Amino acid sequence: MKKMLLIVVTVLCLVSLSYPVNGYAAEEKKKATSQTQPDLAPSALSAVLMDADTGTIIYEKNSHDKLPPASITKIMTMLLTLEAIDSGKLKLTDKVRTSEYAASMGGSQIFLEPGEEMSVDEMLKGIAMASGNDASVAIAEHIAGSEEAFVQMMNNRVAELGLKDSHFVNCNGLPADNHYSSAHDIAVISRELLKHKEVTKYTGAYQDYLRKESKSPFWLVNTNKLVRFYTGADGLKTGYTSEAKFCLSATAVRDGLRAISVVMGEPNTKTRNSEVSKMFDFMFSQYTKHTIYKQGDVIGKVEIKKGKSKEIELVAGQQYSVLMKKIGNTSNLKHELQLEPELKAPIEQGQVLGNLVVYQGDQVIKKFELKSPSKVDKAGWWTMFKRTTAKLFFVD
Repeated sequence: MKKMLLIVVTVLCLVSLSYPVNGYAAEEKKKATSQTQPDLAPSALSAVLMDADTGTIIYEKNSHDKLPPASITKIMTMLLTLEAIDSGKLKLTDKVRTSEYAASMGGSQIFLEPGEEMSVDEMLKGIAMASGNDASVAIAEHIAGSEEAFVQMMNNRVAELGLKDSHFVNCNGLPADNHYSSAHDIAVISRELLKHKEVTKYTGAYQDYLRKESKSPFWLVNTNKLVRFYTGADGLKTGYTSEAKFCLSATAVRDGLRAISVVMGEPNTKTRNSEVSKMFDFMFSQYTKHTIYKQGDVIGKVEIKKGKSKEIELVAGQQYSVLMKKIGNTSNLKHELQLEPELKAPIEQGQVLGNLVVYQGDQVIKKFELKSPSKVDKAGWWTMFKRTTAKLFFVD
């Protein structure tokens, strides 16, 4: 009995000794984590700092919290508009007629009258610079037939992008039940929008006019003051409602590095702009871009079995870069092609052929999908016969 009691006491002592140590270790780990990442947006409810080129997230705070996005909703509206232009469904010169419903939108607007027509180009100015709720609905109706149908397009695009924190109910961000997004999702949508280089013509302008030829020209002043006061800033979209507070998805470029900074739930415009500027300053001072391949560079050749063409030349369709700390060591960077085994015809254009894998030392830091630049049909029996006989007789 005494022996059993001694064992129990010993175990209890060991447990009591180990618990504070484990608790202390956990606390130290938490402190170390907080010290490695500075709090760049202390006043924001949610925030993300992302490198636009690589999609690397440098800083985040409550990034997946579902919050009312206010007018930064219009980033998705602009994205679908520019995609409609790219697909040929829409032209910048097309006239958009304003319905009574579109003209009835409250909040920020460009004061469209029912029946008034403006070009797509002018509507985009009104959305990007003046955050026109009326312009957003007018262009949504023009593209999809109704705002409801356009909103369905918005949510479909959310699903295509693999986003989990967003659901839209309208195209302009006016308060509505079940209308939400997150700093993470807004950053991803912003990155997608920035693939359309022409967007910064609208989002980066500080002032412009609508109805220039009329008796009453409408002066536009960008709601995003950073485009005037922060060097390199050229977008993207502000937002405010009493529920959402002050929101902003901003972008700036410097030395070939483009940053995307999203804040949601800021207390006022001054704090919002200050914290976004702080995020930009951090990225530009601490990070640099290391280019693996420039657009147009030949990456390598891929053998295609039983194809009309024996091989495909892989050419970089974009710039392949990795984001690195400025104090980082680039001498141990390396990369390799990892191709799908036994690639056989037919090969479709855009089919994934493998990956470009970038290592720092032995650690994988980035993977880029490599897609076929062209279609390769299956070779006919005569072509295969000639190849076989050529090999038999050592003829090339």
